[in-house]
Amino acid sequence: MKSSPAWRLGIKDMQIMPGSRQRGPLRKPTWIIVLVSLVSLFLVFAYVYPPQNSAACYVFSSRGCKGMPRWLPPSPVRELTDEEIAARVVITDILNMPSAIPTTPKIAFLFLTPGALPFEKLWDKFFQGHEGRFSVYVHASKDKPLHFSRYFINREIRSSSVVWGKISMVDAERRLLGHALKDPGNQHFVLLSDSCIPLRDFDFVYNYLMYTNVSFVDCFEDPGPHGSGRYSENMLPEVEKQDFRKGAQWFTMKRQHAVIVMADNLYYSKFRDYCRPGMEKGRNCYSDEHYLPTFFYMLDPVGIANWSVTHVDWSEGKWHPKSYRALDVTYDLMRNITSISDSVHVTSEEKKQVQITPCLWNGNPRPCYLFARKFLPETLDNLIQLFPNYTSI
Repeated sequence: MKSSPAWRLGIKDMQIMPGSRQRGPLRKPTWIIVLVSLVSLFLVFAYVYPPQNSAACYVFSSRGCKGMPRWLPPSPVRELTDEEIAARVVITDILNMPSAIPTTPKIAFLFLTPGALPFEKLWDKFFQGHEGRFSVYVHASKDKPLHFSRYFINREIRSSSVVWGKISMVDAERRLLGHALKDPGNQHFVLLSDSCIPLRDFDFVYNYLMYTNVSFVDCFEDPGPHGSGRYSENMLPEVEKQDFRKGAQWFTMKRQHAVIVMADNLYYSKFRDYCRPGMEKGRNCYSDEHYLPTFFYMLDPVGIANWSVTHVDWSEGKWHPKSYRALDVTYDLMRNITSISDSVHVTSEEKKQVQITPCLWNGNPRPCYLFARKFLPETLDNLIQLFPNYTSI
């Protein structure tokens, strides 16, 4: 045993030591008490105020900050309100309900536009020969469009005024979904703007959307002023800041997801009342960028792809994305857009974080985009000329 040498040494020493002698009074180990107290205080402080930088985190865990939750006690589970329980029961029941898929399911194309549709001729070429596999719905918030394509004639729904950044934008989206859901043949729903164009031929788009296992709803966490900085505590208890998400409004979604969006009033009302421009001390919140990402993140996070299949170029770093002019529209531009296979999100912090994730279709890498915006009306002729080539890339 390791302790035996020490024991024998003690016996030997006792044999050569003189007879018994009086022990002096023990000194109090004051420095040990002080050290233990300081360490205890340090640990208590670290528990109450967990370190945020990686170097400090590794003092407590070899896994860094990600390992902290393993030894911190779990947060208490909040008791849901009656309204939340009722909403979640309905939503869960809808999501678990088996779908009655028709023999020929259709994609509903939902156009949200202030008036004319400058790319109607291009969409006409896209739809030709695929009758019975799609439906068209147009929400024109200002002027009734003059149509050139038979696929768009008499496809307007009851519209209402839409103001950019306000809840009326979400209202228009829900109105389009509501009208499209009346047709049981519509099984997937695509929201498009007046500046959107198709990037692929119809068959590619149809198969990509109809046989996916998710809805393509854009969703990411932005801790900056234009993300979580827009959150209002008035949304509590139903919407917590840790669940607040951001994303582009241009979605595609499966029928069950469209139904739960229409069924929701609880979470919608929180964004209607507490997410609007100039709401608190000059802060702006835009419901069309936050309502659906937050809603799906809370209620069905694995059911969405977390990116939109509608491409837009934010590389200029302005309030609005890049607008494509006629000179921009070339075969190379279209080839570059259709070959993108990673989804990119940039946070709004001063030190912007770039989040890059591969686009996966049913678990397999695929090109990200089926549509693109913002194309100016002057690009129409170039797009029609290039259409048969770039859509088959």
